[in-house]
Amino acid sequence: MNVEYRLMCSGVEYAVCRLIVESFNEFVAPEYSDAGVKEFLKYANPESLRDRSHKDHFVLVASDRDQLVGIIEVRSNNHICLLFVKTGYQNMGVAKKLLSLSLDYCRRANPSLDFIDVHSSPYAVEIYAKLGFTRTGIEQEINGIRFTPMRLPIR
Repeated sequence: MNVEYRLMCSGVEYAVCRLIVESFNEFVAPEYSDAGVKEFLKYANPESLRDRSHKDHFVLVASDRDQLVGIIEVRSNNHICLLFVKTGYQNMGVAKKLLSLSLDYCRRANPSLDFIDVHSSPYAVEIYAKLGFTRTGIEQEINGIRFTPMRLPIR
């Protein structure tokens, strides 16, 4: 495995969204209502991703020999919007490295950053806990999207 990490460049939004949707359908969608799946898919489309990345979001991607294997999207340098790793690359440190690189990027943009947070899907709560996040509230649902608010302190 020779995974390389970089900021998403223009033109790969379709590949990024394909990975997001494949992973979402496999791991997250089974726990969501039809309304939640529909709402998520509105967010995870190439045009929306491109628009967000030109505003206050950044996306880091992980690739192994020209194959996209992971992505993380961060808003306002303090909130993880999306974090997905392709099946076959999970439990290999890809998510941890994407998070670490994102935190470096966020700290450079905001040296006084105290924490980064996420609205974790039910599937990912334990994954985020392993990455050092703690729950800051109970599970909620908005527009069919189920999530638990979590936070990682920045030391």
